[in-house]
Amino acid sequence: MKVPKRLQPLVDDGLVDEVVSQLMSGKEAQVYVVRCGGERRCAKVFKEASQRSFKQAVQYQEGRKERNSRRARAMAKKTRYGQKEQEAAWLSSEVDALYRLAAAGVRVPRPHGFVDGVLLMDLISDGEGDVAPRLGEVELSPQQARDYHDRVIADVVRMLCAGLVHGDLSEFNVLVDRDGPVIIDLPQAVDAAGNNSAPMLLVRDVDNMRDWFGRFEPALLDTDYGKEIWALYESGELHPESRLTGHFEPDTHNVDVMELMAVIDDAREEAEERRERERDDVEDDDY
Repeated sequence: MKVPKRLQPLVDDGLVDEVVSQLMSGKEAQVYVVRCGGERRCAKVFKEASQRSFKQAVQYQEGRKERNSRRARAMAKKTRYGQKEQEAAWLSSEVDALYRLAAAGVRVPRPHGFVDGVLLMDLISDGEGDVAPRLGEVELSPQQARDYHDRVIADVVRMLCAGLVHGDLSEFNVLVDRDGPVIIDLPQAVDAAGNNSAPMLLVRDVDNMRDWFGRFEPALLDTDYGKEIWALYESGELHPESRLTGHFEPDTHNVDVMELMAVIDDAREEAEERRERERDDVEDDDY
């Protein structure tokens, strides 16, 4: 097929030898099957911010660290330069997540580079070598459903142990190759320790998987892995090989209200002091 404009620089630089076909066009990116040497790979071309319908929600961005203090100030002030840098940070978040999760043993597409808003990664194939279907397109036996559910939950645990929560996990963001589920689409992955929405997003991800697989194996609908996983993580007891029960008993011990209010007051004072320091450090130059 004709080489798309956004992929031409990768062809010119020898990173891509041929664009084979367009795989899909979604709300945030267009995906192509490409040939790199003797391998078929996937090229995910992120759309420009003005063309994307997926919003860079603050809920997902909270906790993402920006090491360059000047860039961080520009992003916080929402200047033109800051918006450009925010866009770059948003796009690179999926690349960073893929490298981190692949190293942690999570079944995700292996990344091969990120150039000018184009992510090169493994093409996930089925047993016949064709493009792997999404989980939502696959019919499962009860035994397959339980097996695949257990594998996805194990990967969710590995992700959390690596410090990340997918944030948008569903049957549309999981592919099924010859060996089972592969988790995809991670631009909205959140920092587990630094994002206040992480517990809710983790539970929502796990519940989405429970509800989908429960269509084929109704016994899964009685499980509550999400809250169990988060409780173990919060207590520092979660590790990649944790044995889960699928049940969760909430802590019913009485809360010391005075102690809780003191913690909240201390946190509020620290936040105010931090804002004052940041105001003192702000430079007059604007981008």
